[in-house]
Parts: sequence; structure tokens; C-alpha cells
Amino acid sequence: MHVLCLLPPILVKFSDCPGNNGIRFETNNLDFKVRTDGTIYAAHQVQIPLKQTVFMVTAWNHQTLERWETMVRLLVGEKTQHNGHKQKGKKNASTDLAPQPSDTLIPWRQPQNSNGLRRQKRDWVIPPINVPENSRGPFPQQLVRIRSDKDSEIHIRYSITGVGADQPPMEVFSIDPVSGRMYVTRPMDREERASYHLRAHAVDMNGNKVENPIDLYIYVIDMNDNRPEFINQVYNGSVDEGSKPGTYVMTVTANDADDSTTANGMVRYRIVTQTPQSPSQNMFTINSETGDIVTVAAGLDREKVQQYTVIVQATDMEGNLNYGLSNTATAIITVTDVNDNPPEFTASTYSGEVPENRVEVVVANLTVMDRDQPHSPNWNAVYRIISGDPSGHFTIRTDPITNEGMVTVVKAVDYEMNRAFMLTVMVSNQAPLASGIQMSFQSTAGVTISVTDINEAPYFPTNHKLIRLEEGVPMGTALTTFSAVDPDRFMQQAVRYSKLSDPANWLNINATNGQITTAAVLDRESVYIKNNVYEATFLAADNGIPPASGTGTLQIYLIDINDNAPELLPKEAQICEKPNLNVINITAADADIDPNVGPFVFELPSVPSAVRKNWTITRLNGDYAQLSLRITYLEAGMYDVPIVVTDSGNPPLYNTSIIKVKVCPCDENGDCTTIGAVAAAGLGTGAIIAILICIIILLTMVLLFVVWMKRREKERHTKQLLIDPEDDVRDNILKYDEEGGGEEDQDYDLSQLQQPETMDHVLNKAPGVRRVDERPIGAEPQYPIRPVIPHPGDIGDFINEGLRAADNDPTAPPYDSLLVFDYEGSGSTAGSVSSLNSSSSGDQDYDYLNDWGPRFKKLADMYGGGEED
Repeated sequence: MHVLCLLPPILVKFSDCPGNNGIRFETNNLDFKVRTDGTIYAAHQVQIPLKQTVFMVTAWNHQTLERWETMVRLLVGEKTQHNGHKQKGKKNASTDLAPQPSDTLIPWRQPQNSNGLRRQKRDWVIPPINVPENSRGPFPQQLVRIRSDKDSEIHIRYSITGVGADQPPMEVFSIDPVSGRMYVTRPMDREERASYHLRAHAVDMNGNKVENPIDLYIYVIDMNDNRPEFINQVYNGSVDEGSKPGTYVMTVTANDADDSTTANGMVRYRIVTQTPQSPSQNMFTINSETGDIVTVAAGLDREKVQQYTVIVQATDMEGNLNYGLSNTATAIITVTDVNDNPPEFTASTYSGEVPENRVEVVVANLTVMDRDQPHSPNWNAVYRIISGDPSGHFTIRTDPITNEGMVTVVKAVDYEMNRAFMLTVMVSNQAPLASGIQMSFQSTAGVTISVTDINEAPYFPTNHKLIRLEEGVPMGTALTTFSAVDPDRFMQQAVRYSKLSDPANWLNINATNGQITTAAVLDRESVYIKNNVYEATFLAADNGIPPASGTGTLQIYLIDINDNAPELLPKEAQICEKPNLNVINITAADADIDPNVGPFVFELPSVPSAVRKNWTITRLNGDYAQLSLRITYLEAGMYDVPIVVTDSGNPPLYNTSIIKVKVCPCDENGDCTTIGAVAAAGLGTGAIIAILICIIILLTMVLLFVVWMKRREKERHTKQLLIDPEDDVRDNILKYDEEGGGEEDQDYDLSQLQQPETMDHVLNKAPGVRRVDERPIGAEPQYPIRPVIPHPGDIGDFINEGLRAADNDPTAPPYDSLLVFDYEGSGSTAGSVSSLNSSSSGDQDYDYLNDWGPRFKKLADMYGGGEED
């Protein structure tokens, strides 16, 4: 056992810090402390069981909160030695204070006191074992030897367990069970696994535990075997033109798989090339540690250079180009547009021409030049008229394609009021100008617009002119002067008037001065009057080139006069022959209006006297009255009752209206009976009987006609064939139904297809083919004559020749018909089969029938081929 009474100070420095101001030190071992200057000292008397002790020293800056760690190993020998070791801010870096005297670890050493008694053992913490990656061997390569101090007493077997030994990946490490030497069996890769935690075991030959398991930590020492890799091969960024130096553009990032706490994984960036090198070859710089690209020079101008291509290199080993590994990526920097170029007119003045009274006409195109990004708010032009158009006749619209300003008429101009306009226009952009940029003098221009005079139509100053007068003014009366005005003051033109619309043809107009006179009497009660107003339209035309015309409407309000006598309604009525059953309500109507209408006066005339004797009239109010019988009974019939009605006009007018009253017998409800209505109409009993007889006769005639039509239809369907089927020895075509052809085939006589009633004209002809339906006119067609001695080919030739003759027959009908070649009639003229032309000897040769095919085989067997056995 070694006792460390006083530990000489050991100095630990961090050379990459700007002095040790603000750095504080701590240690994880309570036996040792660190002063502010980095000196390590023992806090009290320390007992060290072995020749070394290991602990961790941490340095941290309380202002920036940065931390650094290092491992310190103190070796105790026969003669105390102290070596100082400087660290450069590397985390978890092991500090060896003296070279290791041996590669044999005795973690289970048993200390003894002076009396020879063993004290209770205490396990020792084994320092980590460092193994470099990518070692070339040879393998297995010894790392360390583990032994127990009991191996002199008994035989001990050593083993290791853990990941890399008996757990995947298997057999990376091995140990000699007898000697305790531990080996690594293959090259290590820190990027695959950076550390291993194993446990060493010591047992006797019977497998009994001799010592407690001890932990072994193996760290793979990193080698610079990985290049930095950029996350993207191409980076895209942008920066506004005119940006100040130091403006952030973008960040590029490269990752190194090596240990980032060592120089192997510390990546540094730099710009290799910049394209184009305008206006300077160093327009950008990059932060070597963070990869941030910023501007370093002024002069970015999109109108000159729109894009830069920057090649960025990332190098590990803290950027050491001699020892580090490098990789490159491309950064594309787009210079974005800002509105640093005001739009400018290409000319100082523009001119245009517009006809008067025209709108939505483009009179001038204003062209501008803007060097900013086309079709962007920095380029799109906005035009304003700042003077010369107080009435707002014009506006300027922007063409979205060409950016031109189109001066457009939105309010009609009048040549007689303004012959020309002098406009001052200004152009700007949709986006405001960048800070520090002023408008150009060329952003303002003048526009001269000339107005051309055209022939304008005359117009009526008081269109829809209204005048009032009484109806009934005599023809030729002057009503008013309806004159028009020609707006063309600078043209000497004459205006002539004419009628355009005069529905009743009541008015005339003077063609020269427009005076309106009546051509007929104006009647307020006419159908052409609506709401007491009569409208007429007149035309005023000048003699310009081309002529122009305008219309005006004259409205005449007609004041009513009492020129219409009242009328009575209804004109016809009926009443019962006995009084006190019903009355006739009558109404007075007048075409005039108040005060030339009611109240009306109703009265019966004194002549003829029978009117007042039979009838009486009672006034209900100013417009209504009741007509009723005065006597107790009046014979049924039609009566004309005159009634005099007088209006209240000044002077009043009266009218005698005749009401046709039908007096008839009535039932208990006061309604005329049917017989009574007929009687009242003036028809006697004889007339009624005559009417009924006429109706019966007419119905009888209709019935007889229907019966006759049915019988005729039945006879037509039951008509027999012309030839009895039992007597007809040839095949017959029975007609079951008839279906006509198209529209052009309907006009023909179907009787031509029927069998003729007589066959004499056919039988009297020379032998040969005959047409039953023919109507010969002129020369008869020549049909082929059947040969006397038949031949197998004669039948076909005979039929073909007959068909050819029928097609060329001028007497044939224009439709398909039946050709009868050998018609013998209902009674055969041959009488019997024996009348056939045959030799008297009976030796006719019928062997040729065998050549006519199977259909003639039966006939050939009957007449030819020799005698039967």
C-alpha cells in the first residue's frame, strides 16, 4: 500500500483559449482538487493501493457555458515523478502522466500488513483500453494481459463476456484462458461501433469464482478515414441586388462520419471558385465553421449578373489541406430583382386622334422602358393622367404583355366644345422604388390628342314633348312647332322634318320648320289613345355627308268633351210573362269621362203608348235601373223596349236604346221553361214537328248508306276466282294479300295481274310464249318458239330467250308480272294426254330424259329405257 502524503502540483492548460480568465475546474475524485490556474493538488492525505489512479477533470466557462473534459492518470513509483500534459480543448481525451511500465493488469492484488494479515481486498478500476481503428494487424493482436495474484497459488482460468466477445458481433475480442492475454481479432471501425464494454472473469479449474468480475472498457480510436459529405450536391440561394456586405445568402452543410470531437471530424469550409467574377472575384465569403455564405462586397446588380455559381469545399482535419480529406458542392446564388430602375418613356411627347362622340377607342400607345425583371411588380407599369383632362374623358390602361400604356376614350368628346387635349402623363411601377432610388425625369411625358369633327344627328331639345288640347279640334288646326337643333355649328346644314310614326294619321308636320297641324279630328275615345294621350314620332334629318337623323316624340293630352251619348246594357234580356217574379237590371255606359258621364236619367218614351202601358222603369242609382212589367200578364214573345238615357254633360246628350226582351212562361223558380222559350222565340207546333221529321229522315239516310257500304265490302271479299281451281290443270298463284311498293310504284292497275276472263285472244295466236297481261298495241314482240324435239339444253335456252324477249317487250307493264308460256286454259284444248303429238307406231325414244337430271328420273323410267320384266 502506497501513501501519498503530498502530491506535487500538476498544471493542466487549455492552449486554445484566450487566457484562463473565467475558466473553472472540477474533478470527479474528492481526493483531488484543481486551482484556478489549472494546478492539480491532493486535498488531503491519499492512500493509493496501486501505482496509478485515474480521474476526470472538467473545465467550463461560466459565461459561454462551454465545457471541456480530460482524463488524468497518476502513476506512483519508487521515486515520485510528475509530468504535465497540455490539452487543446478536446473532450474525453485521456491524459497519460507517465508511460505505462507494463501491459499486465493485476486488478485483484491482495495488500498485506506488517503482521502478515491480509486486509479485505478492494477492486481496482481498470482504465479504458484504446484500440486504433483500421489496424493492419497482424491479428490476433494483443491488447492487454489480465492476471490475478492468486495464480501462484491455484490454477486460474480467465474469460471475457459482453458485446464483441460472446454477444454479436461475436469474437471481436478473445482471451487466453491460461495466460489472461486479451486480443483483438480483426480491424476495428469506429463508425460502426465506437466502444465496447466487456467483463473479465477469473475461475478455478472447477469453475468456482476466484475473483469478482471486473469491467473492461475498450474505446476505438478514430482515424481520418471518411471524407466530409455535403447534404446536397447543389444548393440554391438568393440575395437581393444592391445588398450590403455581410448580407446572409444561404448555408451549406457537410457531415463527416469521423469523430467530431477530434480533428478527423472537424470540417472547415472555403469558397474555391466564383463564376462570373463580376464585378469582383470575391463577391461572397463563407464562415469556415458554420458554412454560412454572406456577401463580402457591394455591387450586386441583377441587370448585369443574374446568377452566380460558387464552388464550396469542405475539408476535415480542421481544414488542413495537407492532411485533411475534402469534398465539394455547388452553390447557385440568384440575384433577385428590386425596383431600382424607374420606368422611363421612350419619347417625351406622343400624339393621337379621336372622332367625336366615340368611346372605348384607343387613341395613342405610350411605350416605356424598364430594366427590372419583366412581368414582375418592379416592371409592371402604372400610368396616370396628372393634368389636361379635368372632365375625365380619357384613361390609360396597361397592356399586360407589352407594358405599353393605351390612352382610351371613356367619355365621349365633342368637337364643338374641345378641338384638342394636351395631357401630361406619369408612369410608375406597381411596386415602390427601392430605398434611395429617385424617379427619373423621363417618367413624365406629354400627349396631344386631336378631335375630328363628324356629322352629328339633329336632336329635339324637348324630346317627349307634351301638349294639352281638347278633343274634336277641326282639321288643319296648328298645334305646336316641334323643331330640332343641329349640333354641328361649324357646318352649314339644313334640317328637314317628316313623320316616323302616326298611328291614327291625325297629324301633319311642316318639312321646313317642324310645325304640327291636324290632318283629322282628334278623338279621345279612339283605340289609339292610351290614358288620354296620343303619341306620334317625327324624324329630323340633315343634308350632311353622310346624312344623319334624329327622332322626337310628341305627346298630345286630349281633354274630354261630351261627344258620346250613353248606351244601355244589356241589349237582350228575358222576363217572365207574369210580374213580380223577376226584373231586368240595366246599366248605362258612356265612352266619355267625368263630368260628361253619370248620373244618368232613365225614362220610357211616350210613343208608342204601349211601351209605358206594358213596362215600367225604376232608377236604382246614377248608373243602374230596373225594367219590369207594369201589367199582370203579357203574352210570351219577343218585344223591343225603347229606353231613353241621358248623361250629365254640358250640354247633355241622350240616346234611345232598344232592348230585346223575351217574355216567356216560367216555372216556380222564375226560370223560363224549354217549351216556353221556344214559343217565345216565335216557333209554332207545326214548325217544331217539321223540324223533327227532317231529322228522322236524315238519320234514316245515314243508316241506309252504312248498310250499303257494309254489303259492298262483303261482296268484294267473297268474289270467286275467275277460274275454278278444280278445272285448272296448271299451278295457280293464290293472292293472299297485297303489299304495295314504294311511293313511285303505287300508281298502277292491279287488275293487270289478275287472270283474264277469256283466253281467246291468246289461243288464237301463233304457237309460242304468250303474256296473259299484255295489251298489244302495234307489232307483237317475237318470243322464241319451243323446239319440237326437246334437248337437255333446250329448256334453259328457251327460258332465257323468253326472259330476254319479255325484258325488251315495249308492251310490258313497268312492274314485275307473271309470264305464262304454255297456257292451256280451264278446259284443255288437247282433250287428253293421247292428243300429244306422238308417232302412231309408239316407238318414240325417251332415253334423252335420263340426261335431264334426277327430277326427270321417274318420267324416264315410265317412258324410256326398254320394257319392264
